[in-house]
Amino acid sequence: MGSYGPPLIGYSLNALVDPLGFSRELFQREGDIAWFGVLGRKVVGFGSPELTEQLLLDRNHDFSAKGGYGFLIGPFFKDGLLLRDFDDHIYHRRIMQKAFTRPRLEGYLALANPRIEQAVRNWQPNASFNVFPEVKTVLLDIAAEVFMGTELGPEATRLKDAFEDAVHGGQAMIRADVPGGIWARGLAGRRLLEKYFRRDMPAKRAGTGTDLFSALCHIQSDEGHTFTDDDVVDHMIFLMMAAHDTTTVTTTMVLYHLAKYPEWQDRLRAESQALGKQTLDFDDLSQLPSLELVFKETLRLYAPVGQHARQAVRDTEIGGRFIPKGTIVIASPYAGMRMAPWIDPDEFDPERFTEERHEDDAHRFAWAPFGGGAHKCIGQYFGGLQVKSIVHQLLLDFRVSIADGYEPELGWATGPTPIDGMPVRLERLES
Repeated sequence: MGSYGPPLIGYSLNALVDPLGFSRELFQREGDIAWFGVLGRKVVGFGSPELTEQLLLDRNHDFSAKGGYGFLIGPFFKDGLLLRDFDDHIYHRRIMQKAFTRPRLEGYLALANPRIEQAVRNWQPNASFNVFPEVKTVLLDIAAEVFMGTELGPEATRLKDAFEDAVHGGQAMIRADVPGGIWARGLAGRRLLEKYFRRDMPAKRAGTGTDLFSALCHIQSDEGHTFTDDDVVDHMIFLMMAAHDTTTVTTTMVLYHLAKYPEWQDRLRAESQALGKQTLDFDDLSQLPSLELVFKETLRLYAPVGQHARQAVRDTEIGGRFIPKGTIVIASPYAGMRMAPWIDPDEFDPERFTEERHEDDAHRFAWAPFGGGAHKCIGQYFGGLQVKSIVHQLLLDFRVSIADGYEPELGWATGPTPIDGMPVRLERLES
């Protein structure tokens, strides 16, 4: 069941401007599987965790992530880990997994903590502190230190703009290299990033750094496989985007909820104060259970990767419905985690994840902000470490609040993104 929508553009504007409202209306009208027109293509959407599970586990290899994401962001993040399939994906993931072992994560956190501490210390009380751009700057600095082993300096703005242009390129209605267009800016951003990483490649190959860029240049799988220069460039561009863009959204929305619900802010601050240390180590996370609840609930409400895209590589079926070869199919965690089986799905209620309630046990894919199956996010633990480290340090020094009735204005990048900066009142705690 479904319809293309208005001629040519289909439901493109609906899906970009109000993806949550559009998805809810679509699945209420058509059922849990429905097709619609977007960006010049017929797309099939899935509206239940059961269907999402079938798509992401893909036990018969019927669906291509490269084809699905290639349709959306392929020219800008080509051959990143998410845009590889089947044996090729397994080959690359086995090598890259060596860069995300616990010892390496502990090393990355050790590099990140001083950056976080310095940034939070430099924040000043402000009646209108724009959380989103401030956190984005911090996380880009962390990504430069941890992932690239460098300070960006005067190049920071150019690289930040290049990443943002690449991320937004996939939203272009005119999907061609027209000068001045969103698509063209995305392609230009990709070229700048390629040039940057290729310039530093020889030094990374020859050095012994502990950053991710160096790791990708030297790591090898248990079978002895390594990455080529092209592989390293492709993976670095994708990982840098994933490392600071999605984490920025999550951190910002965690702070929004703490500002809106001061009782939760006080609860998290008490746990952070009880920990008795300014920076977090890997093993400290178990001592902050309330922060984990808020983190999970924020991901449920504002999934920073708002959709999982695939393309059928052969005629197949899901949920008893025929899916022709070449069809783009999308499961939306942003919409899916705001519908059944969740109770009062629009309400901020972190305790739904407690042992007593465990609403996420309703289905293994009811809570799936990091995807699932072969393509489950390889950096989810490091991303969580960054979010929690920033929130922990901020709560030790500041209180955040918002104006009565304030709701952030959301746009769309990799997922729902605050486009108004997410202003809060930032007040220093009395010592």
